[in-house]
Amino acid sequence: MERFYLITGHVGRLELLVPQGVKLVQLRIKDMPEPEVRRQIARARDICAVHRAQLVVNDYWQVALDLNCNFVHLGQEDMDTADFAALRRAGVRIGLSTHDEAELDRALSSDPAYVALGPVYSTLLKKMKWKPQGLDRVTRWKIRAGTVPLVAIGGLTPERAPGVFAAGADSAAVVTDIQQSAYPEARTREWLRVCNT
Repeated sequence: MERFYLITGHVGRLELLVPQGVKLVQLRIKDMPEPEVRRQIARARDICAVHRAQLVVNDYWQVALDLNCNFVHLGQEDMDTADFAALRRAGVRIGLSTHDEAELDRALSSDPAYVALGPVYSTLLKKMKWKPQGLDRVTRWKIRAGTVPLVAIGGLTPERAPGVFAAGADSAAVVTDIQQSAYPEARTREWLRVCNT
């Protein structure tokens, strides 16, 4: 599992940042018409193929199947409607979000490629019903997850990354810290340095 996991909300940003050396990137599209969703996922798939990066499609598992993408990320609500059998038959790996013990149990029973825990710290990305989870929970989640990779997400910065890895996270998923940076390419390179040392 790559230690740096970029999450971006538009293929244009993905196209800008993947060439900086990103090897794991999630395209998290929200509130766009389906033709645009398909266009962006297809473009992201092709960009990632050129740069030998792994694309993870958020939510749109049916589109991922249609476009021959091989990795999806699903939230707990998405798990209710996703066709896990079809995804597995197509060789698609699945990452799953978790926020509490019941969600972790449910996720681990689905043989995921990874489980994500968040928000580790306060996050500005979206209004969340969960309080910051903290590093102690990262450690507990990793013990429970065992060999399943654990992705930490929420309020992460390069300064916080060493503590998150020390607590047991296998990967740091980064959204706001890069998306709101005045210099996203430089910030991405900084993240890559921190995660690869």
